[in-house]
Amino acid sequence: MSTQSLDSLSAAPRTTATAGTAGKVIAKRAAGSLFVLWAAVTLTFFVLRLTPGDPITAILGGAGSSPSAETVAAVRAEYGLDQPVLVQYLSYLGNLLTGDFGVSYIFKVPVLEIIGPQILPTLQLAGLALVFAWVIALAFTLLTVGRGRVLDGAGRAVEVFFASLPQFWVGIMLAVVFAVTLGWFPVAGNDGVRSLVLPALSLAVPLAGFIAQVTRSSFEDALAQPFVLSARARGLSDTAVRITHALRHAILPGLTLSAWAVGSLVSSAVVAEIIFARPGLGRSLVDAIVNRDLPITLAVVFLIAAVYILVNLVVDVLYRVVDPRTNPKGSAA
Repeated sequence: MSTQSLDSLSAAPRTTATAGTAGKVIAKRAAGSLFVLWAAVTLTFFVLRLTPGDPITAILGGAGSSPSAETVAAVRAEYGLDQPVLVQYLSYLGNLLTGDFGVSYIFKVPVLEIIGPQILPTLQLAGLALVFAWVIALAFTLLTVGRGRVLDGAGRAVEVFFASLPQFWVGIMLAVVFAVTLGWFPVAGNDGVRSLVLPALSLAVPLAGFIAQVTRSSFEDALAQPFVLSARARGLSDTAVRITHALRHAILPGLTLSAWAVGSLVSSAVVAEIIFARPGLGRSLVDAIVNRDLPITLAVVFLIAAVYILVNLVVDVLYRVVDPRTNPKGSAA
């Protein structure tokens, strides 16, 4: 994310919230969500269908298999691949409305049986990564903004450094230092909270750099507002002013960024899942793309889009809780 885009985000935080009450916002968002889900599924379906290669090859065991023409014809009819692409598309949408994601080309079982157990590990990983990112970002903001040129400059430098780190490099370094060398955490696997800490941190550190940058800018603006000066005049301590007054307004751009971040974390979790040998949707998606398993690919894309939409809904409501000025019935803080 460029510096220019971060500045734009922090400059107009309140415009992202849809005008109206929380109920109207949820209704509008829900209607828009259906369109977004349809667009995501439709685009993915036709891109995969137009990609060179025959799905029958994957269904019948890969490029090394040599099935007879009768077998190919029978399997093509069984999976409906002998129909025009538009008919296949409409059939897929109809099944999707009933919760049927189809049958995996590779595993020959319903898709939900494959990806169902992978959903919770990925959501746990993305959720804890977001929590870690916010903790790190808020620590930098509260401890360095307005604390003098040296601390402020150091905070900015560390934030840029964190934001520039590749997730896979952070994951490898964390595994080498804290798992292999110090032995504080498991090297790999999915065995409890301890096995989740390092994978989550590998995703959280770069994200914390982005969140801290947008939060820092709005926190500086909040500290210069009259209501902060008034709070100081009433004798509140600097810590109380920062946490109870300035921080409330400073986190709004970060909330907007978090909505994007959750969708990004779910889709990019494959980095941590591969490095730390964890199950998850990311690994399922990569394996499905490599093996041309279209039903699993479409299902994972649908779930990622659904998570992104749900988080945006939650953030839109949180906007009104944090800053009542975005609600016509609210009052200024």
